[in-house]
Amino acid sequence: MILGDARSGKFPAHITAFGRALRRAGVPVDSSRVVLAITAATAVGVARRDDLRAALQAVLVSRQQDLAVFDEMFEAFFRNPELAQQLLAQMLPKAAKAHPVRRKARVQEALSVAGLKARTPNQGETDLKFDAAMSASDQQRLRHADFAGLSASEFRLVEQLAREIALPLPTVRSRRERAGTRGHRPNWPRALQQARRHDGELLEIPRLARHPQPLPLLILVDISGSMERYARLLLAFLHQATQGTPRNAFAFGTELTDLRPAFRQRDTDVMLDMANAAIDDFAGGTRLGESLARLRREHSRCLVGRRTVVLLITDGLDTGAPELLEQELTWLGLHSRKLLWLNPLLRFDGYAPLASGASVLHRHAHGMLAVHNLSRLEDLARAMASLMQRS
Repeated sequence: MILGDARSGKFPAHITAFGRALRRAGVPVDSSRVVLAITAATAVGVARRDDLRAALQAVLVSRQQDLAVFDEMFEAFFRNPELAQQLLAQMLPKAAKAHPVRRKARVQEALSVAGLKARTPNQGETDLKFDAAMSASDQQRLRHADFAGLSASEFRLVEQLAREIALPLPTVRSRRERAGTRGHRPNWPRALQQARRHDGELLEIPRLARHPQPLPLLILVDISGSMERYARLLLAFLHQATQGTPRNAFAFGTELTDLRPAFRQRDTDVMLDMANAAIDDFAGGTRLGESLARLRREHSRCLVGRRTVVLLITDGLDTGAPELLEQELTWLGLHSRKLLWLNPLLRFDGYAPLASGASVLHRHAHGMLAVHNLSRLEDLARAMASLMQRS
């Protein structure tokens, strides 16, 4: 399964409906072939229409006489015009409408039962109106739309928009001092060097200053089934927004997965591919306590001198022992600067952390922030700065 795959929602249902229509048209299609079709379609993807056609035909058609029926049914079910063709269609002069293609009788009957109109293969393309820029209402809707309720195309668009959101992180003064024009104490070694260049004359006293630096981050992302749509998008957002910041990233479900090699990649798509290859327990349960215990045993050096800000991205629906979670969160709080809980369930009005794992996490977290849509991600930097200023 692909991490946060947007196709796992409506696409299998569409393939199932396509198989049922073929069966009504007389093509021998059983449930096992439909399952194979869903698997094949997920493997080849929807980027190339010809590949999808060939994959479905290979698993759904076994007789030569059914090939023509399959081709006509495919044209009726999968109308996905290219954007370039739509642009060209707008620039070209209007042509007279072609006469409807006469389909086979059993295809026509199957389509009427399925509720699809008898169109020509290209009629769907000519009916669509292409708009190169989203309207203001569309942009506003996507900014406030919950990630879990987006369609596949909307999810891909929102993922790209999330990568462009800036996240100015809070800074602190570094412990090491560097030469600067201003500072709290003189830089005597440099002063002696300057005096030697000017025959013992000291023209000015150089200073030592503690320059601001971003706080190190520890990113913990829940990749359980309930966090399916949020995990991928938030990983893409944080990978871009925290470039140049000391960071360590881990995914947790039933076990802990080290994502630091993936986060070292500069390209976000490469990072997501590496993360998907590394994660074995995607869309399973959540055992945060056991994952934090492994983090303490094997990766405790990720927490740098109580200066690390921990971003824990989860809905709090933990299935492990609350006692273990309590113990590990206590250790995590003692070795970090702030523990911030990024909770997608805050999209619900009146949400309260009543689950056992959520209540334990709520007691130990310094703050709980919403991350379920683009507008919340845009406000994340301001909310984090406000929490960091609190004692």
